[in-house]
Amino acid sequence: MEIKLENSWKKQLKDEFGKTYFKELVEFVKNEYATYKVFPPGKQIFSAFDHCSFSDTKVVIIGQDPYHGDGQANGLCFSVAEGIRKPPSLQNIFKEIRSDLGKPIPESGNLERWASQGVLMLNATLTVRASTPGSHQNKGWEAFTDAVIKSLNEQKQHLVFLLWGAYAQKKGTIIDRAKHLVLESAHPSPFAAYKGFFENKHFSTCNAYLAQQSKDEIIW
Repeated sequence: MEIKLENSWKKQLKDEFGKTYFKELVEFVKNEYATYKVFPPGKQIFSAFDHCSFSDTKVVIIGQDPYHGDGQANGLCFSVAEGIRKPPSLQNIFKEIRSDLGKPIPESGNLERWASQGVLMLNATLTVRASTPGSHQNKGWEAFTDAVIKSLNEQKQHLVFLLWGAYAQKKGTIIDRAKHLVLESAHPSPFAAYKGFFENKHFSTCNAYLAQQSKDEIIW
């Protein structure tokens, strides 16, 4: 797996590539793609970074695994490829945006349009074996994405972190709340959305904070 990472991210994360865990991760991922069906497509493993540079990042959404069904994952958490039916969690995200901001639910579930505005949609684990959720956990990806969050936390000011569900909240414990806005709620999955994701008003709260910092609001 050749590491073709957007230049500003490559500069921030260069120290990770030489570490033992990352070298072992590369070998694991290479073998998985050679042996099994793995998502997302190899060229899209680092799409979250390609579509949202380090310098442009102003909002961070943390997910867990890529989608593990055919044609779904495109390298951005919660996002699906163009023309793919929206999974339940993404449907619930759009329902909350409709409730919070009065915006209609879009036909497309491809969230590259958010990424181009400075929203980094970061899964904790960047690859997964088809139909096997969690299959690439604890192989090194979490250490890499922890380094991403650490770099953002330390090198930038006034970011908005959207942490939905216990997993994302645990991963976000290193974030300095004095420097950044951290919004937490239940996960948008059908099992949890009614336990605090709906009516969390994260999208309007995020935009109000960005406006306070003289940053462009996100067109959700």
